Amino acid sequence: MNKLANRGGGFLLAPPEANDVFTPEDLTEEQRMIADLAEDFIEGEVVPYEDQIERQDLSLTVKLLKKAGELGLLAADVPEEYGGTDLDKISSTLITEKLVRGGSFALSHGAHVGIGSLPIILFGSEEQKQRYLPALASGEKLAAYCLTEASSGSDALGAKTTAVLSEDGKHYIMNGSKQFITNAGFADVFIVYAKVDGDKFTAFIVERDYPGVSTGPEEHKMGIKGSSTRPLILEDVPVPAENVLGEIGRGHVIAFNILNIGRYKLAAGCLGSAKWAIRLSVDYGKQRKQFNKALVQFPLIRQKLADMAIRTYVMESMVYRTGGLIDASMRRLDKSSPDYSRKAAKAIEEYAIECSINKVFASEALDFAADEGVQIHGGYGYIQEYKIEQLYRDSRINRIFEGTNEINRLLIPAALLRKAMKGELPLMDVTRQLQQELISYLPPMMGTEANEPLARESAMIEAAKKIFLMLGGTAVEKYRFELEQEQEIVECLADVIIEIYAMESAVLRATKTGQYKGGQLAAQQAEMAAVYVEEAFGRIERRAKTAVLAMEDGDLRQVQLSILKKLSRWNPLDVIGIKRRIASRIIDAGGYVT
Repeated sequence: MNKLANRGGGFLLAPPEANDVFTPEDLTEEQRMIADLAEDFIEGEVVPYEDQIERQDLSLTVKLLKKAGELGLLAADVPEEYGGTDLDKISSTLITEKLVRGGSFALSHGAHVGIGSLPIILFGSEEQKQRYLPALASGEKLAAYCLTEASSGSDALGAKTTAVLSEDGKHYIMNGSKQFITNAGFADVFIVYAKVDGDKFTAFIVERDYPGVSTGPEEHKMGIKGSSTRPLILEDVPVPAENVLGEIGRGHVIAFNILNIGRYKLAAGCLGSAKWAIRLSVDYGKQRKQFNKALVQFPLIRQKLADMAIRTYVMESMVYRTGGLIDASMRRLDKSSPDYSRKAAKAIEEYAIECSINKVFASEALDFAADEGVQIHGGYGYIQEYKIEQLYRDSRINRIFEGTNEINRLLIPAALLRKAMKGELPLMDVTRQLQQELISYLPPMMGTEANEPLARESAMIEAAKKIFLMLGGTAVEKYRFELEQEQEIVECLADVIIEIYAMESAVLRATKTGQYKGGQLAAQQAEMAAVYVEEAFGRIERRAKTAVLAMEDGDLRQVQLSILKKLSRWNPLDVIGIKRRIASRIIDAGGYVT
């Protein structure tokens, strides 16, 4: 095991081993049974009422959430001693992926089990856990998360909601309002962030029946129409002092850690939705005929299905790789330790970079799949009678949820640099060493790549890492602490990082499948990974050139462009032929298949 490669952000500095990566092919029988339970619940209990849910029948949503609680589908992340099932992170990921078939219901579920309950699970005191978690795990009480305000979206720490300690010291008097709160129409428990003494950003547990708590009207949204989204209004609300969550002035620690896991779970949800988009598109493409031929017989439609499947395969590989990393980190902790919750939060924080990468890639991959799905449906894709229309509208929010994709792109390089400055990653040492190597770098001769499966793609990934380190080293040297102001360049760096993680996740998974399973499964995974690497490398080259042209001029510009050209010399791949084979498998299977 390469320990550096398996640390947060470490994949950029050292090559991970395929055996160390968790893949969907590694699922245990118990994990598959949990996935089946979630799928059966959605198909049997939620889908028959999806039109009613879409019309925002909140009483039905609450009823179904409580039924999910009876089946244990709200308890996956709750420790057993508080009424939960304490499942591994892969199992809870599977639940998230399967429930998205329920449309808006899945959002209500996710807000409750994720950002609504996790702050208490990870940061609550023993008394708070005993008081709230059993009811949250069973569905007796439902939760909401209240961070955003009308004047502070991405700038969460700019919140204006206040909490002032009463004279007797027993309560904090809270005033303010929160915006766009999912589950606000029916939640019993709210995780609310406010400033104590004007500047100490702090989290509180607020109950609906406290005096002064109310909600505004439902927002009329573009998508996810069946979920409840309202403002939360707080007018002189007396919140018991014992309901401070964590420490005074340390609310940002809770907020950012919960956002990390929220970003990861959002990616899992996008994965399930992308698979659904493919199935809807294949079904429609088989039934719809034009010029006496089914749509799926036309090469350009087949190309769309192949592109949707390839991005979904890459997304799936990334999501379960990341889940495996978090799971392995959590398993090393002693659950009986008094500081387990703090260490668990730290274990999640370790992979903040990967969580942001997953969020950006998955939300944009789903948007691509939904858009292509509408295109395959043609005019009918614009009609509400067809589910692809709802999926298209619902997908758009994911690029805004849990920190916009722009914010996450800025966070990825910044988090990497912070880890380097703290000595957690030897980023600067590797970069300095590489700068000397690149001057005399000689790329492999065309046609001399090794014959092992995906050897060419693995070499391209290593070249992409060299490109990033060259760019990153130049950016840090040129701008130093002002780099965060050069947002266009930071975005270029983030896009390169995202593509590297995506390419590598796909190739590692396909390599592992080839080693242990072989056959047709290995062959089709290798083809999807190869096509993705081929096309992603072109995007990396373009982003790198954009950054070099912005950062350098004169001789230095020419030197770096020359190095970039050498790093980008690879035999091209016939992607059309491969995509035709991928499409055939998708069509024959009736949906996404690996």
